[in-house]
Amino acid sequence: MFRNLLLFRFSPAIATDLDRLPEVLDEHRLRACGPLEAATRGFVPPVGRNQDDPLTRCLQGRTFFTVGEETKLLPSGVINDELHRKVQKIAEEEGRKVSGRERKRIKEDLLNELLPRAFVRQSRMSAYVDKKNGWLVLDTSSRKSAENALSQVREALGSFPAAPLAPEEGPRVLMTDWLATGNLPAGLALGDECELRDPATATGAIAKCRRQDLDAEEVAEHLRNGKQVFQLGLVFEDRMSFVLGEDLVVRKLKFLDVVLDALDGGETDAIGEFDATHTLLAGEVDNLLSHLATIFAIPRPSDGVVDESPAEPRKAA
Repeated sequence: MFRNLLLFRFSPAIATDLDRLPEVLDEHRLRACGPLEAATRGFVPPVGRNQDDPLTRCLQGRTFFTVGEETKLLPSGVINDELHRKVQKIAEEEGRKVSGRERKRIKEDLLNELLPRAFVRQSRMSAYVDKKNGWLVLDTSSRKSAENALSQVREALGSFPAAPLAPEEGPRVLMTDWLATGNLPAGLALGDECELRDPATATGAIAKCRRQDLDAEEVAEHLRNGKQVFQLGLVFEDRMSFVLGEDLVVRKLKFLDVVLDALDGGETDAIGEFDATHTLLAGEVDNLLSHLATIFAIPRPSDGVVDESPAEPRKAA
């Protein structure tokens, strides 16, 4: 099950090109880090453990895939300590000061020496494209990680002009009004978490509430003092709970019992379990995204040229 939803949108014309994903991803499988490589990125099977398993799984017009990454763990503190030791040794044995250029060369030599012996951390990010509705959905709350994954898809396809969300209604303004008045759109109810900030300055006061009655007077007092909602816990149709950010990233997604009870657990293999789980997940997420697109007036790009450079979503003033 996805824990986060970071979203991009693409036009109907682009959707047809996504039929090539099963073919093109195969040329961009994740490979192990070389001795002097700090990281590698590529695609891994979304279901199954064999390296040669398919890299996509298509379910009801949605194509699921997984972006994998291998990263060498080489803490900067280890490098700096070793660099300091070598510089000090040169100063003591040769009686001279090490120049900045020489320090840089020594540091590069250290990296080449330590990288082959570094531990490797593996990470996976699940994702899918909904060709009918024009959504790219990634299971991450990190904009940087999402852009890296999107770059991998673009590299595989040659081009994939998916755009960050550009809501016409300011999420921060709307969510602040919901919390202040208690008047939420149909289907949404307040959860038990929020983050309030003073938007006047970048270093303004921040109030975070967890496991809190959001109707409480102390929360209302923060709003009266000028704070606005940057993250708000919500419940959608008693089927899922999540925290919605002013960047429209869905965090801490959790499906509630009424949804989980629909999984009968009768599948006997990994593929059957994956299909059942992700078909259910995508159907529930589809309802949520349709709702959010209406509330915040999130347009789907038209069939034209879309800027493929990384960009931040539009924010309220």
